[in-house]
Amino acid sequence: MEIILKQDVEAVGFKDDIVTVKNGYGRNFLIPQGFAVLATTSAKKVLAETLKQRAFKEEKIIKDATKIANAIKELEIKIAAKTADSSKLFGSISNANVSEELAKAGQEVDKKFIKVEGGVIKRLGKYNTTIRLHREVIVELPIEIIAEAK
Repeated sequence: MEIILKQDVEAVGFKDDIVTVKNGYGRNFLIPQGFAVLATTSAKKVLAETLKQRAFKEEKIIKDATKIANAIKELEIKIAAKTADSSKLFGSISNANVSEELAKAGQEVDKKFIKVEGGVIKRLGKYNTTIRLHREVIVELPIEIIAEAK
């Protein structure tokens, strides 16, 4: 079944993409939830016209996202966390903690656009995170988890 996504759906596609999904998933979940519409010929024509009008605006958005990505690449993020022994953390570090540290460094990024390698971090060390600022602008950010001074 071909559908047009009305918003980003993880593991399926981005807003305004035409994707093929299984009939049941499209008919029973995506369309009723308002995440997608059926890709009829008239809907495809409307989408093409919308995309044409949005192309200019999209260029500016990509330029701004690239500028933010370059600023993020220059950052060195170190997150201090309480430790139980030499390397194990009390609790864990997630994308929310990375988002807070980026905000302290002056870069506001919503936590839903940040993916931490392995989901959550439970030990001290260096890790990689992926930040998606735009569908075409994705930046890798190395972070370091250090022991909090007692």
